[in-house]
Amino acid sequence: MPRQTFTPEQLTQLLSGLHPDLFLLGPSDLAGRHPGEHPDNFAGGVMAQPASTQAAAALVAWCAAHDVALVPQGGLTGLVGGNVSHAGEVILSSARLNRILAVHPDEMTVEVEAGVQLETLQQAVAAHGLTTGIDLGSRGSATIGGMVSTNAGGILAFRNGVMRHQVLGLEAVLPSGAVFSDMTRVVKVSAGPDLKQVFIGGEGAFGFVTRVVLKLELQRPARATAFLGVSDAASALSVIRHFRSLPSVTLEGAEMMWPRYIRDCSALKGFDLSWLDEDAAALLIEVSAETVERATVALEEGLETLWEPAALKGGVIAQSLDHAKKFWDIREDSGFYYPAIPHAPSFDISVPPTRLDAYVSGLDARLKAIDPGYEAYVYGHVADGNLHLTLIKPGPLPADELLAVENAIYVGIGEAGGSFSAEHGVGTEKRHAYETFASPQKQALARTIKQAVDPKGIFNPGKVPF
Repeated sequence: MPRQTFTPEQLTQLLSGLHPDLFLLGPSDLAGRHPGEHPDNFAGGVMAQPASTQAAAALVAWCAAHDVALVPQGGLTGLVGGNVSHAGEVILSSARLNRILAVHPDEMTVEVEAGVQLETLQQAVAAHGLTTGIDLGSRGSATIGGMVSTNAGGILAFRNGVMRHQVLGLEAVLPSGAVFSDMTRVVKVSAGPDLKQVFIGGEGAFGFVTRVVLKLELQRPARATAFLGVSDAASALSVIRHFRSLPSVTLEGAEMMWPRYIRDCSALKGFDLSWLDEDAAALLIEVSAETVERATVALEEGLETLWEPAALKGGVIAQSLDHAKKFWDIREDSGFYYPAIPHAPSFDISVPPTRLDAYVSGLDARLKAIDPGYEAYVYGHVADGNLHLTLIKPGPLPADELLAVENAIYVGIGEAGGSFSAEHGVGTEKRHAYETFASPQKQALARTIKQAVDPKGIFNPGKVPF
């Protein structure tokens, strides 16, 4: 039976007064707002912003009763179309669920609402000498609920794991309007299936996350940062292994940029690369210690030890905090190419770190087999094998050409023990990849769970996919 449809104006009127903690934005309210990473995020035309779990539950129950689809949204930083909405759907935003509910310093845990931004949380827990175990370049806009829903990774995943490893408990509104609550604050739970995992990485298909309990870690503000020239990922991994083995320091970041990326980004920003050999890739590393002096000494001594064994091809150590920020800006401003290459197709894959060199070499050959002029920007979280790839060609590509590029990028990844999506999710843009490269058994089980939890299919339809 076709889903009953309402116009955005009708939905705004029907939902008005549903709950005192439910705030509504209609088409005129959304017209002047930036839609985030996808121009169709606000295409639904009506946004509901609950300020409490009860308001979210009332909204979802109404939508379930009237067969109205919902599209959960957080910080709108998703890169694969997972927040796209259409007329007749209600955008369910976590914007007003933005409270830090409790910090437990001695436990090193925190309870937050889903709309809290990562950077806001980091600043709040810093007062207790703590920080989050996960960090992202989009920390100023990414929300905790969105990070849960996409199982976000980021800079510290090589050490602490991804979002799935940071979440101790959560609360979510189910597609029926019932509330699932498992606000566990302990690591050890062996009491049946860990059902909260359905929502972590579920991209809003199984419910709307409203509250989360996260692990925290000690803050290590005394740091030293260096840019190094490396010939390949194997060289970078030897550097990473050395600093991870030192008892006196903690490795806080290890980001690699292949030659075309580091050269083009540095040229755009006027960043001096005279220290880097012409054919070298760049490895950005950061270590922490008890004091800045100890961190710097450990970094300097480590590089002296590694220089010949790792065949380093140049290096420079940041001389100040501002200098270090400029280093990180080269890596975190990873969209520098979009003004010159609009809609450049981008991808997010992972392979075991020791397979990175073979993958990048093979990728270059596979792309050139499609078009000899093809080249890609390659950069990412080398310590955990997560690469970000951007084709140096304006998009969108014709459908057949895009399909050939996707196949060139994704072929063999699963067999190598990797993933066609490392940290960005599936959304709409990776639907073909999911249907082609995810195992049939995995797809079937996901559809079975979706049918059991959301039989009407009202939560984020058309995504993931289901």
